[in-house]
Amino acid sequence: MRLDDPVVITCSISGSLADRNQCPAIPYTPAEYAAEARRIVDAGGVHIHIHARKPDGTPSYEVEDFQAISDAIRAEVGDAAIMNFSTGAMGVSFEKRVEYLRAVRPEVAALNMGSMNYAKYSARRKQFVFSAVFANPFDEIIGFLDVMNELGIKPEHECFDVGHVGSLAPLIDMGVLKTPLHVDFVMGVTGGIPPTARNLAAMADNLPEGDHHWGVIGISRIQWTMVAAALSLGGSIRVGLEDNFYLPDGTVARSNGDLIEKAHQMVIDAGRRPATVQEARAALHLPEVPLASAAAR
Repeated sequence: MRLDDPVVITCSISGSLADRNQCPAIPYTPAEYAAEARRIVDAGGVHIHIHARKPDGTPSYEVEDFQAISDAIRAEVGDAAIMNFSTGAMGVSFEKRVEYLRAVRPEVAALNMGSMNYAKYSARRKQFVFSAVFANPFDEIIGFLDVMNELGIKPEHECFDVGHVGSLAPLIDMGVLKTPLHVDFVMGVTGGIPPTARNLAAMADNLPEGDHHWGVIGISRIQWTMVAAALSLGGSIRVGLEDNFYLPDGTVARSNGDLIEKAHQMVIDAGRRPATVQEARAALHLPEVPLASAAAR
C-alpha cells in the first residue's frame, strides 16, 4: 500500500463482550444495528464488521440473528457499506460459525490467524481480570478458507502478532489462500503484540510479497495513536464500539458515528483521502455490487 491509496474506514459496530452498562450506545436489536449503520455511513464509514446479538444483547451465533441484522442494515444503507461478519469465538464450534456464512453470505468474513493467550490486565489490581487461550488452529483456518473460497467471501486476516502474519505465506503456497490479501493488524490485546508504531511497521513489513491491503485495529484508547500510525504508514483504519468507547479527548462516544466522524477527520488531517465504498470494494478486490444485491436485481 502507498500513501496516495484511499483509506478504507471500517467500523466494528458492536462486538460481543461489552454491554450497555459499559456503553449505552451499543446496538442490540436489528433496528438499532441499522440506525448505527446509517450513522456510520453518513460519517464516512464504508466497511462494517458485525458480531450478532439477540435483541436482549446476548451474543449470538445463530443464522436468524445474523440474517435479521444483515437485512436491517441493507434496508437502511443499501450497498453503501461492505458487510463483514466475525467468525471468531471461544467455545463455539467451527460448524456453527460456518453455518451463518453459508446462509447469509457476507462480502467479507474475519479470520483469526493464530492461537494466543488473550487477556485483560489490571495494573491497579496487579492481576489479570480476564485470561483465556484463544484457539485458532491451522486446521480450522484452512477449513474457513475452503468455505470462503467456495462461497466467494473475501477473508479479512486478523493478525494479533508477527507470527500470525508469518502464517499467511504457507497458506498461499498451499493454494488455499488467494492473493492479494486483506489483512488487519490487531494492536493492544494483552497476549498479542504491544501497540506501538514501530511494531505496526514491523507487522506490515512482514506481509508476504505482493500488493496487499492492510489496516490497523487498535484496542481501547490506544486506538487513536494506532490510527495515526497507520495513516502515516499508508494503511487503512478501523474504529468502533467493539474496540473502544472513547474519543481522543476522553469523552464517551454517543454512537459509532462519533468515532467514524473523528477517524474521517484524522484521515483528512493526515493528508490522506477517505475511500468511497466503490474504492473500498476495489481495494479489497470485491465485486462492485454485493452478490446478494446482484441476485435480487
